Amino acid sequence: MNEPTLTLSVAAAALPEIFLTGAICLVLLVDVFAGAAGRRITPTLTLVVLAVGAALTLAYAQPGTTVQLFSGTYVSDPLAVLLKLAGFLFVATGLLYSRHYLEARGILRGEYYVLALTALLGMFVMISAGSLLTLYVGIELLALSLYAMVAFDRDSGIAAEAAMKYFVLGAIASGALLYGMSLVYGLTGTLQLAEIAEALQGEPSLGLVMGLVFLVVGVSFKFGAVPFHMWVPDVYHGAPSAVTLFVGTAPKLASFALAYRLFASGLAGVSESWVQMLSIVAALSMVIGNLVAIAQTNLKPMLAYSAIGNVGFILLGFVAGTEQGYQAALYYTLVYVLMALGSFGVILLASRAGFEADELAHYKGLHQRDPLLALIMMFL
Repeated sequence: MNEPTLTLSVAAAALPEIFLTGAICLVLLVDVFAGAAGRRITPTLTLVVLAVGAALTLAYAQPGTTVQLFSGTYVSDPLAVLLKLAGFLFVATGLLYSRHYLEARGILRGEYYVLALTALLGMFVMISAGSLLTLYVGIELLALSLYAMVAFDRDSGIAAEAAMKYFVLGAIASGALLYGMSLVYGLTGTLQLAEIAEALQGEPSLGLVMGLVFLVVGVSFKFGAVPFHMWVPDVYHGAPSAVTLFVGTAPKLASFALAYRLFASGLAGVSESWVQMLSIVAALSMVIGNLVAIAQTNLKPMLAYSAIGNVGFILLGFVAGTEQGYQAALYYTLVYVLMALGSFGVILLASRAGFEADELAHYKGLHQRDPLLALIMMFL
């Protein structure tokens, strides 16, 4: 691990974030000044931005090396490169699925794509966070974008209600996370995760245990784990299906990065304390998520509780507290996001103007109407 002098070649490690920030401004300007034509240009331009961003990330990646920039607040390592490439791919796929859905309902607007790119930028900041401050900035950037996306359909009262619940509960969780970070900072005197890992070794103090409790609460909320899962069914069911697809897929990568940077990197020296807390959360999520999912008749709440159950399995990798456990959690996260993309994609493809294909009853006889779609949904 090294922290070299900041030069153009070294700054290339932060190219995904730099490029994405400029691209967001470009897409916003094009949408504003293109007028009615912007509705056709913005979706295509966004996909081009994502493709170029992925190509630049791959081209300037430094395989097998870890680079720290900006006084250690930014970290570029193989995990960050992998998650960013996956983020570009999953967001592009989700936006590709969503275009026809948004157009059929008259809500195809440039703001949706700007918010999606801003959320992706927040994910990238979390993925490459080297300090508590960077982590929190990424969390808030992602969260504020998702709140706006959930309420994107202004004519839907249920979407506005879901967004309000999400915002209120998200604000409480962010406050808990920030308070936990402040306790850790007060005990260690540093915000850098690497320095925190060196300072915190052995038996934790009572103040640190309190800080860990608040950190686990905040991370559990971002994952949507029990008992901090109340927002998940409401948001999945209340938001437009295109937004549900986005909320339920790519942000899971950021949640994994948050847990990895915070627990596996910064708090590895006191892992016995937070592992006990996470094990309870993981067990509750697996049991409650899977049991409640069985009773659902609507696909979106069913997939919401399925997400809660799957989060339990992801957290089990962190409960192991080993490198193999983190690798398993990463693999499970990537596979889960692919499954969720496909499942919500089927819902979007089966929907049409004035009809949401979200009830299980809507899929009766699907094998006769569209055998390929039915086969794909069965596998998913």
